[in-house]
Parts: sequence; C-alpha cells; structure tokens
Amino acid sequence: MKSLNRLFRPKTIAVVGGGAWCRLVIEQCQKMGFDGEIWPVHPKAEELAGLPVYRDVASLPQAPDATFVGVNRFATIEVVRDLAARDAGGAVCFASGFLEAQAEDAEGADLQAQLLQAAGEMPFLGPNCYGFINYLDGALLWPDQHGGARVERGVALITQSSNIAINLTMQTRGLPIAYVVAAGNQAQSGIAAIGEALLDDDRVTALGLHIEGFGDLRAFEALAAKARALGKPIIALKVGKSVEAQAATISHTASLAGGDAGAQALLSRLGIARLDDLPAFLETLKLLHVTGPLANNRLGSISCSGGEASLAADTAHDLPVVFPPLNDTQTADLRAALGPMVALANPLDYHTYIWRDTPAMTR
Repeated sequence: MKSLNRLFRPKTIAVVGGGAWCRLVIEQCQKMGFDGEIWPVHPKAEELAGLPVYRDVASLPQAPDATFVGVNRFATIEVVRDLAARDAGGAVCFASGFLEAQAEDAEGADLQAQLLQAAGEMPFLGPNCYGFINYLDGALLWPDQHGGARVERGVALITQSSNIAINLTMQTRGLPIAYVVAAGNQAQSGIAAIGEALLDDDRVTALGLHIEGFGDLRAFEALAAKARALGKPIIALKVGKSVEAQAATISHTASLAGGDAGAQALLSRLGIARLDDLPAFLETLKLLHVTGPLANNRLGSISCSGGEASLAADTAHDLPVVFPPLNDTQTADLRAALGPMVALANPLDYHTYIWRDTPAMTR
C-alpha cells in the first residue's frame, strides 16, 4: 500500500456520486476555504454545488489526490478500480454492506475482497466509513455535520465510530483539532497506519485513538515507535470491557474486541495511556497539546488552598508519580517570597498572604 499522506493532505479532491452526501462534502470544503481543485463526478448531472461535473473518473483532468466515493457498494468497487488505474492518491469508501454485514448478507465478505483487489496499492479508508476532516488545510471528505474550525496546529483523532467522530468535533473544551479520521472497516488502512500518516504532519502535536478492536499488532508497535521518536504522545480510549460492547463491536466494524486484559497489556507495553471516558480523553489531549508529555515522574503542585493541595496529592497517590521534597534552594526562595507563616512543602499551599502582590506571586 502506498503512503496515506497524499490522501490526507490533498491538493485535488474528486467527489463521486450525486446524492446529498456528495453535495455536502463539496459545500463543506468550500465553506472551510479549501484552496485546491474540487471535481464532482456523475454520469448524468451537469453541475453539483455550483461546480461543473465530469462524467467519470477517466474524464478528470488528472489523478485526484483524494476521492470521496459516495455510491452503492457495487459501484464503489468499480470506481475504486478506475481510481487505482489512474494512480490516484486514495479514496474514502462511504458505502456499507461489506464485511461488517456478513452476518446478515453472505455477499459482504466477498465484496470486501473484491474491493481490496480493485484498490491494489492505492490506499483507501473504509468501507462503511465517513472519511476524514483536515482542519489544517480545509479538506473535508466528510458527508455529515461537524463542529470544528480551521486551526494552524492541533491534535489528531482516529476513531472506529463515525458518530463519535462527529461528537468529538462538537467539543468546546479549547482543544484544537487538526484531524478527525473515521477508520470504518479498516479493510486495508488500519488505525495504526492512519496514525503514522497523521504523525508525519509537523502541525500535529498528539494523537488520540478510539479503539474497538486491534488488527495488526506489529503495525501498532511501529506506530508507538514512531510517536516516541517524534516526541508526540498517543492516548487511547479502548472499549470492549463488557460482553455487550464486544458483541456491538463485531456488528459495527467487523472487528474483534478481544479480551480486555490483553488490550490493557498491549497498550501498557506500547506506552499508550488508556482513558475510560470521552471527557478525560479530551482533557488529556488538551494537556498534551499545550505542555507535551512529562519529562519525568516528578511533580510540583502550587495552590492557595490546603484542600486543593491535599486533593492533588491524593489524585496522584495510585499513579507512578511523586512529589519530591523541596530542596534547600527552593525552601529558601519560597520563604523569602511567602514569609514566615506558610508551611513549606510539596504540594504547596501558599495561602492568601501575597494575593495581589504581583512581584511576590511571580517569585
């Protein structure tokens, strides 16, 4: 498989299909200020979202960098084959009814095999996939609403749930999001390969993964190694602790959730921190974006309340971090700034004596 970089950072976008989904993809790129070419493709329509329409992939001026394929599952295979023949950069396969539907439709697994054969070395996301949003360059192969805005740098999010992806774009926690990618079935491009491509972008500061099931473990090892080399932390929200969640995963993306103990062991070995809910997931990404990972496990805490100091200490109690005692220099400098009535310790309750004394607060 060729690199995903061309797909995620396109200069030219093709949109195949004439439905409302395809129109929305075009309109959102226009609204977000994508400055590349957008080429609608449809055998009968004359225009789509104000743009002239090409009859087929072969009629396009050149091979597109990224293509949203918004047609039925049978036509998707043919469009992907045509794109691969033109050496296109990659595609988003929106249609469902592939491997994830094999319990209800025996044809699904065979169609997915045909799709893989048609793509050859050309990368694609999905099938059964919403695609991606590149908030850095205003490139949205995304057929639904979202709540994000253009940014200059930020975190990247990859999820196996398109609806969770939509919800994450609606966050109002001050977290700048650079990319949102829905992985879909991962028939060809798995979460780990997607993550490596996003980490290649210098504007990405950290990576957040919503994982239902693991695929290629060696690919996850390579992802973790690359993140360490680049100094870009990865965190994960891994579902599948309950039997019910494991069953939902199989029917959702054709993934196997596997045993939770195994998942935890893998994440721990790879140095990928695991979060248990979306608020903690987003807040952790925000801290990593602003400050980066901790240089070591030694912490210093300063607050103007004994209650807050004790809360900080207890929060860290079961974690592999420590509050080292103050050294002689720190003790002397703090005593000079705070006066004789403050007990000096780490965590530090500096009391309220120097409120509004900006020089003392600064020291």
